[in-house]
Amino acid sequence: MNPKLTLIWDLPTRLFHWLLTAGFIAAAMIALLTEGDGSLFPWHAIIGLALALMVVLRVMWGFFGTRHARFTSFLFGPGAVIAYLKEAFGGGGKRHIGHNPGSAYAIFAMLALVLGISISGIMLSLGYKDLKEAHELMTYSMIAVVVAHVAGVIFHSIRHRENITMSMISGKKDCDSSFAIASARPMVAALVLLMLGTWTYGLVKNYSASAKTTTIPLLGTSLQLGENERGENRGDQPGVNVRKHGGD
Repeated sequence: MNPKLTLIWDLPTRLFHWLLTAGFIAAAMIALLTEGDGSLFPWHAIIGLALALMVVLRVMWGFFGTRHARFTSFLFGPGAVIAYLKEAFGGGGKRHIGHNPGSAYAIFAMLALVLGISISGIMLSLGYKDLKEAHELMTYSMIAVVVAHVAGVIFHSIRHRENITMSMISGKKDCDSSFAIASARPMVAALVLLMLGTWTYGLVKNYSASAKTTTIPLLGTSLQLGENERGENRGDQPGVNVRKHGGD
């Protein structure tokens, strides 16, 4: 059977990919270009909280998603990665319809790093100053992984003469129909957008610019985002501070 455009990536996977990309770039730029007491820094924290929810949802989709979105479809041992890189740079190499060993490790690294950055940011605000270097290291590690991933995409696209970026937009690849998934899961994608939208809208709606705080919808948890106008910040670190309504 001749190769043809076949649906490989479901819609939730594509949404996670592009929203996580846009969100991390925005959060990183704000953090790198502003100070903890700046007016834009709280938006860095809000975006970070949205990214944390995205990662949680993506992990869940890694267990219950479609064929190529599941973690079991791109679990490779270190040996497979080394072999893949040797073959790729040697002019050969097997073409992977789903994630290849290199991109698989990049995906796992990015998911872990986003969660680590979020958790360490909260811990910093609670006074665990020893985590400052770890927080910064994970942030720069994330940037390095993203750069390496983009370079890998470009290399793979040239090597196999296929537009991987476009496939993550359309969800389709030029391959045999035996690799196809049955549905793009549009209803799941709509539910994901609803959850992310509700979560982010609640954070933004409850945000107080003067106090630089927001409240988690439904949970009633108040978050101090960076330093307020008087320079106060629990833990003396710019970040996300957590406290419950009802007094300390």
